Amino acid sequence: MTSDKNRPDVFTRFTTRTAKILGHAWVFVLAVAVLIVWALTGPLLGFSDTWQLVINTSTTIVTFLMVFIIQNTQNRDTAALQVKLDALMLELKISNAKLYEAEEEGEKEIERQRRRIEEAAEDGG
Repeated sequence: MTSDKNRPDVFTRFTTRTAKILGHAWVFVLAVAVLIVWALTGPLLGFSDTWQLVINTSTTIVTFLMVFIIQNTQNRDTAALQVKLDALMLELKISNAKLYEAEEEGEKEIERQRRRIEEAAEDGG
């Protein structure tokens, strides 16, 4: 049984579930259906400012909230991947500190390391 100490916090559980749900095809179909219904109500409401404001406000709010959900999920995925890669490097006895801390480096240093590894692979190790 998992102890409460090891259990993810409420926000993490919420974002994980939300991201899984929102990633399904049926959610996309539902969103398209909402847009179609909204578009069809345009002529009935005279394409009024309020009619336009409804979709603009709705999409802005959804987008704003999704940014945080996506970023949280991405941060956790990246951290988990980093832990797994570090474990592989440890198991393979790779001791290059630059590689272990690559996510802390700037883009130029990461690109330099990538080229170095690519060249080593082409040379056969």
